[in-house]
Amino acid sequence: MSNRLAGETSPYLLQHASNPVDWYPWGEDAFAKARAENKPVLVSIGYSACHWCHVMERESFEDPGVAEQMEPFVCVKVDREERPDVDAIYMEAVQAMTGQGGWPLNAFLTPEGVPFWAGTYFPPAPRQGMPSWPQVLHGIAEAWRERRGEIEAGAARIIPRLQGAANLEPDGDEIDPVGLTSAVTGLRRIYDAEHGGWGGAPKFPAASSIDFLLGQGEREMALHSLRAMANGGIYDQVGGGFARYSVDARWIVPHFEKMLYDNALLARAYLHGWQVSGDRLLRRVCEETLDWMLRELRQEEGGFASALDADSEGVEGRFYVWTPEEVRETLGEDLAEVATRYLGLDGPANFHDEGTGAQTWIPVRATSDPPERADIRAALYDARAKRVWPGLDDKRLCAWNALAISALAEAGAVLERPDYVRAAVECAEFVGRDLRDADGRLLRTYNRGEGRIGAFLEDHAFLLEALLTLYEATFDPRWFGQAQDLAQTIVERFGDAERGGFFSTAADGDGGELIARRKDLEDSPIPAGASSAAYGLLRLGALTGDHHWEEAGLGVLKLLHRVAADHPQAFGHVLQAMSFHLATVKEVALVGDDLAPLARVVRSEFRPHTVLAGGAAATGEVPLLAGREPVDGRAAAYVCERFACRRPVTAPEELAALL
Repeated sequence: MSNRLAGETSPYLLQHASNPVDWYPWGEDAFAKARAENKPVLVSIGYSACHWCHVMERESFEDPGVAEQMEPFVCVKVDREERPDVDAIYMEAVQAMTGQGGWPLNAFLTPEGVPFWAGTYFPPAPRQGMPSWPQVLHGIAEAWRERRGEIEAGAARIIPRLQGAANLEPDGDEIDPVGLTSAVTGLRRIYDAEHGGWGGAPKFPAASSIDFLLGQGEREMALHSLRAMANGGIYDQVGGGFARYSVDARWIVPHFEKMLYDNALLARAYLHGWQVSGDRLLRRVCEETLDWMLRELRQEEGGFASALDADSEGVEGRFYVWTPEEVRETLGEDLAEVATRYLGLDGPANFHDEGTGAQTWIPVRATSDPPERADIRAALYDARAKRVWPGLDDKRLCAWNALAISALAEAGAVLERPDYVRAAVECAEFVGRDLRDADGRLLRTYNRGEGRIGAFLEDHAFLLEALLTLYEATFDPRWFGQAQDLAQTIVERFGDAERGGFFSTAADGDGGELIARRKDLEDSPIPAGASSAAYGLLRLGALTGDHHWEEAGLGVLKLLHRVAADHPQAFGHVLQAMSFHLATVKEVALVGDDLAPLARVVRSEFRPHTVLAGGAAATGEVPLLAGREPVDGRAAAYVCERFACRRPVTAPEELAALL
C-alpha cells in the first residue's frame, strides 16, 4: 500500500512511498490539514544517498507500530536536494536548538511552519544517552497537548534567526586586495600541512578554496591537497570519481556516497591544478572523474543523475571494498602481487565491514603507478561491476547539471576533448528543453519525464556561469544570448534592491509555505547561489562592457567581503569573485576562420582573470567582438582591458606575450 509520496518523482521520496507512515510531500495540503486538525507538523528531511536516512527508515519508518505513534502529527517528507529552501530554514533551526546539524533532519513545527523542536537521527531504542524515536514522539505529542501556548510563544522567538543573512547590511568600506591576503593567511592557519586540506576529521574536499588559491598563485597548499586526495580512498582508485568526504584526516576512509556536484567541482580544480603545475596525475584525475560522470551518471533522456548511494545490500561501502583474496581471484597471483602493493592492500585493513564484521580494504594509491595500472583497474572494475550496485538517485537537478556543464565545457576546451564539449552542449540543450515550465521559466528538478519546482537562485546562477563557460568553449553565440537573458532574470526575480545581493528564492516563486525568505551565503560544500551570481555577473560585465551587470555582482561582494576575508574556508567562491573584481581583467577577442591556434594559447594556462570571445567575424551578438576584424585574412586576437584594446596580433607567440 502506497502513501501520498507515490506520485512524486524524487527517488528519495519514492523510497518512502510504501512506508506505513502517512507521509505528505511538502506543500499547502499538509499545512492545511495541520491547521484544520490543530496538529503539529513533523518535517523529516533527507536525501537518497544518505546512509543514516536509510538506517532510520529501516528502524522506524518501516515499522507499523512506530507509524501509529506518528499519527498525532502531520508527517511531511522532504528531499533536501529538491527543496534546498526548506532544508536551509530547518537546518538553521536544528543548529540553533542543538548546536549541530545533519541528516536525517527531523523538525517539529507549528501548523504555521514555525519550528519548536528539532534533531537529527534517533534510534528505535535509547542508546548512549540518546532518546529513542518513540520517546521523542511521545514527549512532543504530550507537550503539544498540555503546553501548546508556551510552545508557540517560544517558537516565535526563533523566526528572526531563520532569515539567514537577509538583513545583512552592505559594508561601506572599499573592497581591496588586503581582504584576499587575509583570506590566504586564514587558510594557511588551518591548513593540514601533512595530509593536505583544511581542518581535521571529517574532512571535506574544498574545491572552491583550491581554485581561489591557484588563482592567487598560492600553489603549495592547493597542489598538495589535490595530490593527497588523489592518493587517498576518497578517490575511487578503481572507477574514478570522488566520495563526498573522508571520515579521517588522511583522506583514507570515505563516506562512500558519490555526488555529481563534488565531482564536477573537483574535476575543474584538478584541471586548474594541471594547468598550473603540468603534473599529469592531476590531469588524469580530472579526466577519470569526468569519464566516471559520463559513464555512471549520464542519463539517456538527458542530463546527469544526482548521486550514487553510499550503501549496497544495506551496508555502507560494500560495493567499493576488497580483500586480498578477492584481488587474487580477480587478477591472478602475479598481477595481484603488483596490485596489492600499489593499492595498499599489503598493510593492515583500513575498513571494518559493519554488515559482516570482516576486515576489508579501501584501495589507495600507495606507490607510484606501475606499468600494469590500466590492466589492474580494468579487471577490478569489471569484477566490481558484477556486485550489487549502490542505488542511483536519477533525478536531474538544474544547479548540479550546470556544474557538470561548466566542468565538461572547460575541460573539453582545455584538453581538446571534443567528447566533453559535446556532452556539455547536450546537457545544456537538455536543461533548455526539459527544465522549463510552460512560461519558459527555469525548473529545479526533472525525473520520470517531468520537470518540477520553480528553480532557485543557485539553479539560475550556476547555469549563468555554465552558459558563459560553454560560450567560451564553443564560441556559439546562442549560449551567450541565453546567459544574458538569465542574468536579467536573476536581477529581476532574486535581487534585493534595498540592501544589494540576492535572495535564495524568487520574489514570485512557489514557496508560499516558507516562513522566511533567506539569503544563503556560505560556499559549503558547493558555492552559494549568491557568490555564483556575483561571479557570473562580473564575468558577463567583462564580456559586454555593461556596468549594470558589474554593479549587480558587486552588491554581493559589498555584503560579504569582510566576512569572506575573516572566514575564508566558508567563502571560497566569493573570494574568487573578489579576486576577479580586483584584478585587471583581460578581455580577449578572437576573430577569423581558424581560431584554434590562438584559443590554445589562452587555454594553455589557468587564467581566472581572463574572459574570451570568438567568432568568424565581428558580430553585434557579443559586444566584445563588435568592430573586430581579421588581419590580412588571418585570424586575429585583440587583448583588451575595459574594452580598450591593444593592436591585434595574429601569431600565437605574440598573443602569449600579451597575456
